[in-house]
Amino acid sequence: MKKEYLRLDNVDGSLIQLSGLHRVSYGEIVSITNRDTKEILVGRVIGINDDAATVQVFGESMGVSTENLNVVFEGRPFEIPLSPEILGRRFSGIGRAIDKGGPVYSDKFYNVNGQPMNPVAREYPRNFIQTGIRGIDSVMTLIRGQKLPIFSGAGLPHNELAAQIVRQADVSDEGESGDFAVVFCGMGLKREVASFFTDSFMEAGVMDKVVIYMNYADDPIMERIIAPKCALTAAEYLAFEQHKHVLVIMTDMTSYGESLREVSSQQQEVPSRKGYPGYLYSDLAAIYERAGMIKGVKGSVTLIPILTMPSDDITHPIPDLTGYITEGQIVLSRDLHGQGIYPPINILDSLSRLMKDGIGADYTREDHSDVSAQLFASYSRCIEVRSLAQIIGEEELSEGDQQLLEFGRRFENEFIGQDFNESSHIGQTLDKAWELLRTLPKDSLVRVDPKILEKYY
Repeated sequence: MKKEYLRLDNVDGSLIQLSGLHRVSYGEIVSITNRDTKEILVGRVIGINDDAATVQVFGESMGVSTENLNVVFEGRPFEIPLSPEILGRRFSGIGRAIDKGGPVYSDKFYNVNGQPMNPVAREYPRNFIQTGIRGIDSVMTLIRGQKLPIFSGAGLPHNELAAQIVRQADVSDEGESGDFAVVFCGMGLKREVASFFTDSFMEAGVMDKVVIYMNYADDPIMERIIAPKCALTAAEYLAFEQHKHVLVIMTDMTSYGESLREVSSQQQEVPSRKGYPGYLYSDLAAIYERAGMIKGVKGSVTLIPILTMPSDDITHPIPDLTGYITEGQIVLSRDLHGQGIYPPINILDSLSRLMKDGIGADYTREDHSDVSAQLFASYSRCIEVRSLAQIIGEEELSEGDQQLLEFGRRFENEFIGQDFNESSHIGQTLDKAWELLRTLPKDSLVRVDPKILEKYY
């Protein structure tokens, strides 16, 4: 039931406060009409204390006072209309069309907070999503229904990597390519960065399978907080009602966290680590845990959130808490980037905890697991040898150690490094890995099963 109030207690920027309320719910949508200008604003209840509530306004609140507003509590949560026609469309952070396609017409509206997924109904993630990027597909394979974040830093090519994944990603099963979709969510992006993503998708001819939710850097922070929820609601619709395998890419979660911190500060809440609110962990978990698969339902939601770490600090609250919730991470290396290697993926700091259950003879190729383990072991040993060479010089190293150094150089430049427009099939990726492993003595490949070694070496 709608309830209208004609007087406010306080207006502080985009926050308005009211008291004497009756049965107001957290997250409830509010319509705010300026009696002087007849402008209608939309807000959302973000705090409740007894009979008082705090409402965050979407958009600018200039000219708003405690005396000239009509506030109507709608009695419903924030909802967006969804239909199969959202594919190929661009929307704002609150789900409004920003392309030339007009609004979405649907007889069904969906709560952006989503529906709780029964843990018992969750299906364990299986099968891999091919990204076409050798460094990811080989040693940190992305599995359907997984949450696999990308940890990056300022100036590193995480935007290019995200665009490449969107352009190239596909399910592995034959005949299911048409059932694959991508939901892209940008939060706090500069307009030139947003244009880069849109132009990249259009040039690659994949826009018809992509849905974009875009919040610009100059958009209200409340829209930034709603944007990932709108994107995930669309992903859940496409996955569990349209039965598609959906890949969700969200950038930048650090901008999202900073928006939470700003709103928390405006509400004068007690800060936690580095000024972030104490509920940062539960808020991030509420987003990340919407990825997954449901038993008996064809479709999946796979999530790749991108985080820029301030000062490359992996212990910063946002990447730190993200690591507790998700199933691995892809870490970008500033050293590799400085060497001109793209994508600069730090293999040793990255992992996919669900990889072992989505590779092998039934999913990729029988040698995948062994090859991955050997690449990791050999490259790790190469890094140790490099440290030794810095002390005693390369000429003093043994022949075996010099072979490892050469393997490491080729591994970084020829295997990890690839062109922005280059897509490598999983079979080609594994063949390339064997090409490098053959540069090492056969008896040094101790992580490979003898039968596999005999067949592929």
